[in-house]
Amino acid sequence: MNQPQQFVYENIPYRLVRSRRRKRLGLVLAASGVEVRIPERCAARHGHQFLQENIEWVRAQLLRADERAAQVPVYRYRFGESFPWLGRRLPLQRAQRSGDSGIDEAINLYSRSRDPDESQLQTALQRIYQREALALLTEKSQRLAEKLELDVSSVRVRRTRSKWGHCSIRGELQYNWLVCLAPEPVVDYLVAHEVCHLRHHNHSRAFWLLVESVCPRYRELRRWLRDNGHRLVV
Repeated sequence: MNQPQQFVYENIPYRLVRSRRRKRLGLVLAASGVEVRIPERCAARHGHQFLQENIEWVRAQLLRADERAAQVPVYRYRFGESFPWLGRRLPLQRAQRSGDSGIDEAINLYSRSRDPDESQLQTALQRIYQREALALLTEKSQRLAEKLELDVSSVRVRRTRSKWGHCSIRGELQYNWLVCLAPEPVVDYLVAHEVCHLRHHNHSRAFWLLVESVCPRYRELRRWLRDNGHRLVV
């Protein structure tokens, strides 16, 4: 992509983004704002006109984005506060030893500092989440793969911006660890989705039938993740 240009129409800033791969005009509400994406050789005026013709859609999307942003929880990172795990709110407690850090009926966090600041606690808390999520998602993935007679070569977790999971053709599964803040049935749906990709590397009817065979409520749980995924932060 070439360097995008910045414009404003009816108080809405937007960027004109050219791409060699794009064949049609498109509108995207990206993290950086509204983008009008056009083919490389498309005249700029067509991009501006496309934005103007779809300005009401853009306004609706911006309003929806503002509403979703207002729904994102804000936490105070200190001992005694509660944080989500598998759909429950668990208190953050000080662990006496580093080996006691983990999640059971509470989130146990060891800190050498007697009075850690919120940034330190947030970083340490996220490490616990990543470690616990990796263990949980690995166990669930391997158990389901064994049931379906499939092979998982590896499981990883990372915090991704747009995807909750990924399955490579080499049998590598990757999950966004934030999914473990959701109710456990939602986690099970995501695991089912990615493990079933070990057999069907597409979203064909056969794929969805396999997902449904191991997760009959997948439509409901998929919808929950789509509608509430933005709330899963810590």
